[in-house]
This record gives sequence, C-alpha cells and structure tokens, in this order.
Amino acid sequence: MTRAALALAILAALTGCGGSGTGGGDSNEQATVFAASSLPEVFPKIDPEATYNFAGSDDLATQIREGAPADVYAAASPKYPDELYAEGLVDKPEVFATNRLVLIVPKGNPAGIESVDDLRKKGVKLVIGAEGVPIGDYTRTVLENMGASDVLDQVVSEEDDVKGVVGKVSLGEADAGFVYVTDVKPVADKVTAIELPAEAQAEVKYEIAVVKDAQHHDAAHAFVEQVLGEQGQATLAAAGFGPP
Repeated sequence: MTRAALALAILAALTGCGGSGTGGGDSNEQATVFAASSLPEVFPKIDPEATYNFAGSDDLATQIREGAPADVYAAASPKYPDELYAEGLVDKPEVFATNRLVLIVPKGNPAGIESVDDLRKKGVKLVIGAEGVPIGDYTRTVLENMGASDVLDQVVSEEDDVKGVVGKVSLGEADAGFVYVTDVKPVADKVTAIELPAEAQAEVKYEIAVVKDAQHHDAAHAFVEQVLGEQGQATLAAAGFGPP
C-alpha cells in the first residue's frame, strides 16, 4: 500500500469509529489524537471521548506528512515533533511527560538474566526496538552509556514499536527486551522488570503538539490543555510517567 493510500485508509477508519467528523474547528467535536504506542493505557483515561490512533512515533509522523487526519500528535521523543514543527506541520511542541527504560524478562526467567551483563550469555535471545523508533534509539543510548553495545549481537528481532518488544517477551518468544517502565504494569503477570542504572538512562521526553491542519482545532487545543493540566499530569504520574 502506498503512503497516500495508507492516509486515506486511516481517514476512513477514524471516520468510521466516530469522534473525528469533518466540521473544522467545532468545539463540540472530539479531537483525533495520533499518539505513541506507549500511551494507550493512559490517554483514554485523560480523555475517553477522543479518537485515538496509537503507533510508533516515527510511523505517525509519516502519516501526518502524508495528510492523515490528525488533530494532535503526541510522541515518545522530541525528534519527530520537532521535525514536523520545522516543516510547518504542527504548532510548537511541548514536553508533557518523561519516562525511563527497564529490561524485562518473561516470568520464570528461563535464561537466568539478572542484569545487562547476563545478556552476553550464549544463546540469549534479545528483542529491541528498531533504529529510528524512539524505544530503539533510547535502548542503543542506554547500552552505549553502559559500555554494553556488544549485547546487540544477541538481538533476534527489532520491533516497529515498544508494544512489539513487550509482546515478544511476554509471550516467551524472547529472553529479554528493553521497554519503558510504564509498559510493565499492564503485563506484570507475564514479565519481570530489571532496573537499569540511573546514570545509564537516556533522556526520555514525550512531546505533544496541535497539528496545523487540525479539523477540530478547538478540541485539539482542549486536549493538549487536559494533558498538560493538573488532572492530566496526575493521571500520567499514576501510570508511572515522570513530570515534564
């Protein structure tokens, strides 16, 4: 499928599930929010009426460039919102949350992994985010900070978003994977998290912006205000996100 066709397919899907409409700027309309795949457990708690499209931040940026009907863009990295801002496609982005990485292993930990050093064991199957995907880039930064980039030799799969990493580990298809700490709670019965040294952490910042061609301009600004407001920040904190 071409990117243009993909954009049209997304438009049809979002229109079909309601909440997106076509009435530019009507405050009674709900925002269509394109958000990083680490946010589906928290954003609907902030605004259950919005229409959501969750995917990798890089994929969402591509969709917006191709004209997909987004009102708000929320990414797990400043990289893509800042690029879209420079291209004149979104308003100036704002940081709304932070996060940190952990190493997860399946419950029972069949490979006996207790630390990043154990990832070097022969036969360990490691899954990470692909290069260019925020979780993938953050993972590489953490490993570089730890002087452990060699463990990338153990990678058996590179996923398009963090949910792909979580899924492979929780199903036992991999021995370990790097994810955000906020991804652990929904699968806490299937995985165990191993903390990483604070000094090795990447600077994980989430940014949000209103899309310039938002069909529901007022609703888009209202959504961003909710996320940045006291209640939105409390909901993010309860989900394990750090403050902006």
